[in-house]
Amino acid sequence: MASLSTPSAGKYALVELHRPGNPVLPCGVLVWTDEEARLRLRRDWEHVTRDPDERDLQLMAQDLNHKLQEMGLGSFLHWVYSTLSNTFRLSDPDTVLVDSLERAAARAYERHISPTVLRYSTHLPLVNLSAAAGSWGAAMAPEALAEQSEDWVEVAEEQRIDRQMFAARVDGRSMEPEIPDGSLCIFRYQPAGSRDGRKVLVEHFGDATQRYTVKRYRSVKQYDAEGAVMQRRVILEPLNPEYEPWELVEGEECRVLAEFIAVL
Repeated sequence: MASLSTPSAGKYALVELHRPGNPVLPCGVLVWTDEEARLRLRRDWEHVTRDPDERDLQLMAQDLNHKLQEMGLGSFLHWVYSTLSNTFRLSDPDTVLVDSLERAAARAYERHISPTVLRYSTHLPLVNLSAAAGSWGAAMAPEALAEQSEDWVEVAEEQRIDRQMFAARVDGRSMEPEIPDGSLCIFRYQPAGSRDGRKVLVEHFGDATQRYTVKRYRSVKQYDAEGAVMQRRVILEPLNPEYEPWELVEGEECRVLAEFIAVL
């Protein structure tokens, strides 16, 4: 993820679809600073219209990202204005505060674009952790997460998703800077294999103020003289040095629910 050390002033413009006889359709956002740019486009082209040329529009939209990477921002803007004005146009630019291009593009996209929800293709169910407190288990299997969720969130095209995943908002600063306070994150429910070194979502039954937390899972083993495992401890580590690690007593006061995948 491209991050800026401090928030910087940037610009954004809507990518609009203009076709004769049809209303103007916002279909993406372009966010840029003096150094770099990020283009995010909708992916539900088959649901936009029933025009037989829809496949051509999809291919043209996909080509926009390639052109941006190849040309750079200045040449790309000139190309859009001079070549695609009969199909795709950019709105007048507006200013935006950019902490990272990905997050700024995601915020602008969410504010202006209303794509069709394609479950587990482009969108994941949004789980309210506070509402779900204490109900994880069989009742919160992936299928149940989807059934109980009224909200679905779109993920970036490069993020591969599956039916074991969901989205949830994480509060707290213990995993900053990687996971900022209040971030919307992707998780995989009940990941298989070793957890050692992974970042995990933990439910803490004894903490009413912060029932859920994300930490890095560390398995610490102690061996006897013959090399056999004598004791195994699980330590949950924060990334923020202002916070202390703590030991997990799984099955008593805490349990691991899911693996952290990415910040949306």
